[in-house]
Amino acid sequence: MESPETVTSTVTHQLSISDVTMPQVDTTRVTLLARLRDAEDAGAWSQFHQIYGPVIYRYARRRGLQDADAADLTQDVLRAVSQSIDRFEYDPQRGRFRSWLFTVSRYTLSRFRRTSSREVTGTGDSDNLAKLNQHPDNQDQTQWDREYDQRLFQIAAERVKTRVKPVTWRAFWMTAIDGRDPNEVARELDLSLGGVYVARSRVTAHLRESVQQIGQE
Repeated sequence: MESPETVTSTVTHQLSISDVTMPQVDTTRVTLLARLRDAEDAGAWSQFHQIYGPVIYRYARRRGLQDADAADLTQDVLRAVSQSIDRFEYDPQRGRFRSWLFTVSRYTLSRFRRTSSREVTGTGDSDNLAKLNQHPDNQDQTQWDREYDQRLFQIAAERVKTRVKPVTWRAFWMTAIDGRDPNEVARELDLSLGGVYVARSRVTAHLRESVQQIGQE
């Protein structure tokens, strides 16, 4: 059985599977951002790290950092967020939180590369971010958004897989992801053809709901 992370990658890159494509979740819930202003709120920071930590790490690796340096950069960005979140004004009409975080990550990476000190922390100050945004990297931004969506789907897949029967998950996987013929899958899993379609539909609905929920938590 494939891992949830493999599910994430496969689904995200096979967008022709329209009934598996997840809804777009554009914002991080305002309550979470408010909670992040409390440095002692371990639950909020744990949730934030669960969603965004892997996204930051992959961005660093994609920009050429080795494993240890990428891990360091991830921590630097999280420290930058903790120092800057009080100054972040959430306005969905002006932009998404994930875009602000992307800019903080880019600035932190730039600082990281320019200094020989490993104890460097980025900043979310508006002046610095405004300068950096004068030269946006649209390809990087697109990849960042894609990996954020992948991360949400991965978390959702991990949740949903534990909530449904193994045979239900396998029927979904084999038809929606592997693209196998439902009749063949029905025979292999000893299900009716209708049972295969019901399983696929049920898992897809659970995934959509879970992705939406994670984006709003």
